[in-house]
Amino acid sequence: MSFHYKKEVISPEVLQELYSLTPEQKAQKEIRDAQIRAIITGESDKFLLIIGPCSADHEDSVCEYITRLAKMQEKVEEKILIVPRIYTNKPRTTGEGYKGIASQPDPEKAPDMVEGLIAMRKMHIRAIAESGLTCADEMLYPENWGYVEDLLSYVAIGARSVEDQQHRLTVSGFDVASGMKNPTSGDFSVMLNSVYAAQHPHHFVYRGYEVETSGNPLTHVVLRGAVSKHGNTTTNYHYEDLIRLHEMYNKMDVVNQAAIIDTNHSNSGKKFKEQIRIAKEVMHNRQLSSDIKSLVKGLMIESYIEEGSQKIGEHVYGKSITDPCLGWEDSKKLIYDIAEMNS
Repeated sequence: MSFHYKKEVISPEVLQELYSLTPEQKAQKEIRDAQIRAIITGESDKFLLIIGPCSADHEDSVCEYITRLAKMQEKVEEKILIVPRIYTNKPRTTGEGYKGIASQPDPEKAPDMVEGLIAMRKMHIRAIAESGLTCADEMLYPENWGYVEDLLSYVAIGARSVEDQQHRLTVSGFDVASGMKNPTSGDFSVMLNSVYAAQHPHHFVYRGYEVETSGNPLTHVVLRGAVSKHGNTTTNYHYEDLIRLHEMYNKMDVVNQAAIIDTNHSNSGKKFKEQIRIAKEVMHNRQLSSDIKSLVKGLMIESYIEEGSQKIGEHVYGKSITDPCLGWEDSKKLIYDIAEMNS
């Protein structure tokens, strides 16, 4: 037998009951969801900034970082809406390596899915309690949505998942903003087709139930760069890329045309300092073109307390154990610059 069933996993309903939001926290999430919705639909001219560590590997440092973001939010609230990244699931190209706190709550110990789901939920709740900010996460495993559906204000679908039918259908049942990244090939049509699929209703099987969804009108695209057939990274955040995307969007039967630009990954070639320049170029292009300004609603930036990255086991507090990130001082200055350029 190929599968070895180790133990039954706690259900989403039980986990939500064990670790639940207060009425005040639920109300805060509703406010935040509405603010993000207003940006995606164009009702608000605030700019969305989805920012935080590549992977949320350590509760204390992640929550400290988010508390710092909350103080920044107060200073730029007229221009920017900050959505912290708490990415608890990490896709691995080869299947090897750290897969996130939801699978491996201690990066130096063996995976434990039950403890990982608990750690994932506790971290999200603590971040909301201490900062008042609801967060973003990547939906790597569609069947795990129930564990966080009452916590998240933004969901990202990664480059390796965006072509998968179950991801697209599951997003069609969300009521929060959901960003569909371009695939690693960079194909805009694949990305836009995923938006079309997620914005429309579907009938399918989910977690042992036959379900129907009504479609998610807040589904939009995320540009993260691409990798050519020769293994070279290519960018897709430049003026010409955004104009092309705008033209392709206009041919689609979708609502709420919106794009978020991921400043890291293949757009930066994982040269994390390039995120500063890329963010400013995107903001400048929004000033040059009304079409780009109406289309580009925000940025994704990988940032943490300490810049760069480290190997698992080095134990530098607030430093990424996956992709390298901007440090706090650079991040703080960049947030101010983005706010100033959102005019």
